[in-house]
Amino acid sequence: MTRASSGPVIRLLAFTVVFFAATSWAQERSPIIEKMAKTYGVDSWDKIEAIRYTWNGEIPGVFKLSRKWEWEPKTDKVTYEGTDKDGKPVKVTYLRSQLSSQPDDVKNQIDPGFVNDNYWTLFPLHAYWDKSASAIDQGMFNLPLGSGTAELIPIKYSGGGYTPGDIWDLYIGKDNRVVYFDYHRGGDKPPSRVFATWAGYKKAGPLLFATEHIGRADGKPFHLVITDVAVKLTGSDTWIKAQ
Repeated sequence: MTRASSGPVIRLLAFTVVFFAATSWAQERSPIIEKMAKTYGVDSWDKIEAIRYTWNGEIPGVFKLSRKWEWEPKTDKVTYEGTDKDGKPVKVTYLRSQLSSQPDDVKNQIDPGFVNDNYWTLFPLHAYWDKSASAIDQGMFNLPLGSGTAELIPIKYSGGGYTPGDIWDLYIGKDNRVVYFDYHRGGDKPPSRVFATWAGYKKAGPLLFATEHIGRADGKPFHLVITDVAVKLTGSDTWIKAQ
């Protein structure tokens, strides 16, 4: 896990969900999830033509990598720029609806990496969309580290995806923004637990993004920065940069 490849991050966070599930709910859902999603721009999602961002993650001594994505939600077209499993530069564009016909590196490394990085970037919206996840309000709790309190909402995935049984304990502030989370992996691959802040908030068009996450992964320092965030609205060729 020391090479800058597309593999390590999948072991960092591999999600349980079936990607972009329909917005019907099979589990109990707290009303605060809808409030949170609205804060992050879910009501304007139909206006989004494309999103771009660069995922920059590091656990010192374990891995350090940077991956650039451009995603068109309406067609589910993905463009990836980064490195392959051998650390060589690569750029590829593919339709996720045609994933079965893609080369093995796209199916087994690049696309799982896309799911991982997309959830980091848009998790408050996925928590609202994902029908396999329950979200039950636990009331006000102290933050895991530091001072302050927030509404604790465990997001529990019942099955499917890479690691069934994942739990995201979201700490949501009075402004309906995530301020902290405590991730528990359902599978047996490390890291099994990640604490991280949600900070560096910026808006790109109608969407809100948390661009910096600092914490620990199985006791080791963890740092994630999401840079070059921008959105393109339907009917426009102009990228609106996050600020």
